[in-house]
Amino acid sequence: MEIISPQEKDSRLDELAEKVYFERKANIHGACVKLLTDNKSFKEEWEDNFKFMNEDIRPHAKVFTVEDGGPLRVFYEPLSKTSIILNCDYYGWVKSIALATIADFFEDYHSEHRRYSVHGSAVDCQGQALAIIGPPGTGKTTLTYGLLLDHRYSYVSDDWFFTRIFENGIMVYSSEKNSYIRDDIADSWSEYKALIAEVSLDEKKRGIADVNRLFNGRIRESSNLGVIVLLERDFNHEPFRRLTSREALNYMKKNDFCNPHQLIRDDRKYRLRLKFFKEIFHETEVYLLNTIEKPKESLERIKNIL
Repeated sequence: MEIISPQEKDSRLDELAEKVYFERKANIHGACVKLLTDNKSFKEEWEDNFKFMNEDIRPHAKVFTVEDGGPLRVFYEPLSKTSIILNCDYYGWVKSIALATIADFFEDYHSEHRRYSVHGSAVDCQGQALAIIGPPGTGKTTLTYGLLLDHRYSYVSDDWFFTRIFENGIMVYSSEKNSYIRDDIADSWSEYKALIAEVSLDEKKRGIADVNRLFNGRIRESSNLGVIVLLERDFNHEPFRRLTSREALNYMKKNDFCNPHQLIRDDRKYRLRLKFFKEIFHETEVYLLNTIEKPKESLERIKNIL
């Protein structure tokens, strides 16, 4: 990803304007994000993935994704919150960049509304949320869908959620209308096999799934954050333990906040993210789950901590 100036952004968009065939706006946690693309599949997945935003609302952020015959490249112009993705064949990149772009917008106005984004999943259990955060490949999605087989749990988000810090608690909010699901979820949890077979999959074996159908209406827009489970995969460490807030913060430092989609990485943003996680770790129970066991064994360690 390359940071570009407003002048370079304008120049690139002038060159790409005639390639844009589709425009759609999405409501992402109350903010308007506009997609401009030449890819019909991206347009349709975007419509299924995110909530609709009225066309008369001006965008807070824009995401351009078109083909120009070259290699995959991503540019970001932070002043206007504009991302440009060239020659991308994977919708997962598009939706992640969109979420990262609006997350940067919220970070810039954090002092006004204390809203932050987290690259992680969240499920609700009787009014309290359990959040799962970990580096890619540690089993975040697998565990989330495992928890949702238990009818005490309701879906909030499986990839990215937003938070708002109040004086007497921390709320988590969903980021997407539906889930961009992997077909291999059924390898761990066969209960999903028939439902995933109904999903139209792209070339990456992923597709937008109707979460209302997946979880039989157990959907929540928000929940009160109660517990955070951090993930690692290290055969030299014990499978499960509770962390102090200091240990949890050190984990986030070590793992780059478990977010590979941070568009701006400077001292100011680092301090903002550090302050946010310090605050939520101080207010919640935090555990470290080492996913070296089979998924069902890891699931048993966390399913009853709320």
